[in-house]
Amino acid sequence: MGAQWSKQIQRRKAVIAERKRLKKLQEKCGCEYPGCDWQPSDRKNWMLGLDPEKLHINKIVWPGTHNSATDKIGIMIFTRPFAQCQSLSIYQQLLCGARVLDIRVEENGNACHGILTTYKVDVVIEDIKRFVYETESEIVILEIRTEFGHKDPPAFEKYLEEQLGELLIHPDDNTFEKTIAEILPRRIICVWKPRISPEPKEGCPLWSSGYLRDNWINTDLPATKFESNMKYLSQQQPVTSRKYFYRVENTVTPQADNPIVCVKAVTNRIHGYGRLFIAQCFAQNCANRLQIFSIDFIDEDFVDACVGLTKARIEGMA
Repeated sequence: MGAQWSKQIQRRKAVIAERKRLKKLQEKCGCEYPGCDWQPSDRKNWMLGLDPEKLHINKIVWPGTHNSATDKIGIMIFTRPFAQCQSLSIYQQLLCGARVLDIRVEENGNACHGILTTYKVDVVIEDIKRFVYETESEIVILEIRTEFGHKDPPAFEKYLEEQLGELLIHPDDNTFEKTIAEILPRRIICVWKPRISPEPKEGCPLWSSGYLRDNWINTDLPATKFESNMKYLSQQQPVTSRKYFYRVENTVTPQADNPIVCVKAVTNRIHGYGRLFIAQCFAQNCANRLQIFSIDFIDEDFVDACVGLTKARIEGMA
């Protein structure tokens, strides 16, 4: 018991020390970068506001949500705090400005996070379609994967094709260099990542897992995650040179051996440092690699941080 208690104390000290590191870095270097002081007048239609004729897919800094379908997961008070990563519904996230969704599913067709399940994936699809039909030029990247430890939902590839139909942007390496105007009226890039079933094959309107990559670092230490994100991002090709999307997650993950395991309390350690990360991308000469930037509990400031950089790219400032 004494050894375990000592370990917990050391873990808490490590968390406190890492939060201080990020705070000192922010105080020393600031959070300014091209476009940091700009915000869209309409977050629901921010792609339209940036002009679909000028906005290339590979120039966008895509605001994304991590574990997107967890707003109603589990039982309130009892299990929800351990699995909830978003407080807004899928539709509300899109209204806020999110354009990349991270959906986990299990064998019965429910969205989930680990062992906890929530509403049917139909709810996700309907929210996305509602948003798309209410807007003109907003492109959504929908990543759906079978959650670890679960089986693939039966005939799920067919289900996605039938539900999204003509809205689907078909896989094509040339897509990355196109403007939004050249892609319309198709609106959704759907990446399907099964665990056991075959990946989408050539000719299928769904994108395979290789088109959306990341380096997930399993830690609850904020500076460790921040620095690892920078390290792996710097190893990527510039956005104009690659034919896949690369995601950086401004999140940390609760650990079983740490006394604090509620998602919101843990993710708050890094949540407010999204703008600092973008500023550091410029300081470390890898801003031209940043593409998808996702977060737990997305808010308007995080969206503005991404959209402002996107605008700067269009104007040749970044």
